[in-house]
Amino acid sequence: MDKVRTRFAPSPTGYLHIGGARTALFNWLFARHSGGIFLLRIEDTDLARSTDEAVTAILDSMKWLGLDWDEGPFYQSKRLPLYRDCAEKLLKEERAYYSEPNPDGKKAVIFKIPHEKVVIDDLVHGTIEFDNSLQKDLVIIKSDGMPTYNFACTVDDAVMNITHVIRGDDHISNTPKQIPLYQALGFPLPRFAHVPMILGEDKTRLSKRHGATSVTNYQDDGFLPEALINYLVLLGWSPGDNRELMTAEEMIKEFTLDKSSKKSAVFSMDKLKWMNARYLKGKSPEEMCSLAECVMRRNGISEKIDKTELRAVMELYKDRLKTLKDVVDLGGFFFKEHLDYRQELVEKFIKADGIIPALMMLRDRLGALDGFTPEPLERICRELTQERQLQSTKFFQAIRVAVTGQTMSPGLFETMAVLGKERVMSRLNAIAGPAA
Repeated sequence: MDKVRTRFAPSPTGYLHIGGARTALFNWLFARHSGGIFLLRIEDTDLARSTDEAVTAILDSMKWLGLDWDEGPFYQSKRLPLYRDCAEKLLKEERAYYSEPNPDGKKAVIFKIPHEKVVIDDLVHGTIEFDNSLQKDLVIIKSDGMPTYNFACTVDDAVMNITHVIRGDDHISNTPKQIPLYQALGFPLPRFAHVPMILGEDKTRLSKRHGATSVTNYQDDGFLPEALINYLVLLGWSPGDNRELMTAEEMIKEFTLDKSSKKSAVFSMDKLKWMNARYLKGKSPEEMCSLAECVMRRNGISEKIDKTELRAVMELYKDRLKTLKDVVDLGGFFFKEHLDYRQELVEKFIKADGIIPALMMLRDRLGALDGFTPEPLERICRELTQERQLQSTKFFQAIRVAVTGQTMSPGLFETMAVLGKERVMSRLNAIAGPAA
């Protein structure tokens, strides 16, 4: 058997989306499992929609996921003479013909689809038959001189000696168009494997309404690449023993196409977050801080981040984090100089009877405190609760709103200790002082 060669061939008209990443992963795993070659090809013949920014985003996403390629990236826009030569061969052999000229006098090249049955031995779906007498002849070179998808894809897969074409089953309908092209050009056929589509939880095709769809979105949202590929591999494939958490090495060892499902996979953000949380728990404090800082920068936190403080914050949230962006969403108040208080919280908690004078007294007593640790903070707050005859739950919630700007946080006194004396007093003064 020839050495296995697979490829991933994205179109750079946008970011790498989750469906494409799953296809890339399956091709990468199949090549690595077989000791073969994984090739990257950029299908950029749609010059109007392809962008350098999208190419960079795709390459960066592949690298972030750890999907290294052995050959490429190859760019179809740089291979136009090859496609024209193949079209000329088909024209000379009368397997293709020119269209009528368009208003500019230019002609397209059209391939004659043989009216015969095409049988595919698909490695996922089994035998699939098509009646090509129902197919229209196929444009292979457009009037602007650019190859069409089916033609350029077929020529490249053949010339690059791709042995296995692994792609989404939305491409099944392209296969009976491509097989006659292989045959007409005298190229051997690869094996085809069409993996199931990924659906949202409402069983419709995965789209933006189901949440983040590009790999870049997931990176920004604080998912770990190892968690994402672990989740993606289980969308349409299973090791067969109900395992869910797998390293890349384990996936490579186990990955074969006969373990793929024929049914569409359903994407669950909750399941992905659960898996990501499991991976986060396996990180050391140093790794967590380094990763969190990167995500914070990607999400607009530009202030200087004190690494000692960040480590203390990560310790507070370690059992709550599902993604690293939770540090921003839940604990962003740690890294802001000033808080923007929501008026409805101020009205409900701060302006309640007896709260503002108690907060001012708390500020004064904290100013005289030497050790800013949870134990003395709790003692002072409870003493004030008794002196001012306040309900502890209401007073503590008012303190929380005053120092964090929100109604939920880790333990109040642990949170105050990490914020530090200067910031806690500044925030108490900012929210309670002017209204006193």
